[in-house]
Amino acid sequence: MLVKVKKLNDKAVIPTYGSLGAAGADLYALTDSAVTIESGATVLVGTGVAMAIPEGYVGLIFARSGLSTKQGLAPANKVGVIDSDYRGEIKVPLFNQSKETRVIESGERIAQIAIVPFVQAEFDECIELDDTSRGEGGFGSTGRK
Repeated sequence: MLVKVKKLNDKAVIPTYGSLGAAGADLYALTDSAVTIESGATVLVGTGVAMAIPEGYVGLIFARSGLSTKQGLAPANKVGVIDSDYRGEIKVPLFNQSKETRVIESGERIAQIAIVPFVQAEFDECIELDDTSRGEGGFGSTGRK
């Protein structure tokens, strides 16, 4: 699949895959200087790129496992959604869940984007839903093991 990527700044880095089997392509920070993120704070970090995600697909932005587990930095919205009709700069709201101040340098990998197909549903209001064995059970109702 071809996804067109526009650099909004000459210093921007086009997303890259870390391995042949990687589902997510790394997104790189593009900043004028180092960005400091205090403990418990969220900072919106630009990437300097915009994408033309094909119709019928969505770009889902996830945390990079190393950055989140080793530095405590992950997208504040947990999973970002880049719709196929959005053409602006892709930005990542990084939340510092660690107890220490963290610093992001320009060119650092800050998140990953997976291009995924989706179905846009039609919603039909009804009075009753069909019964299932689970019913309204949620939030742990199926047990831990």
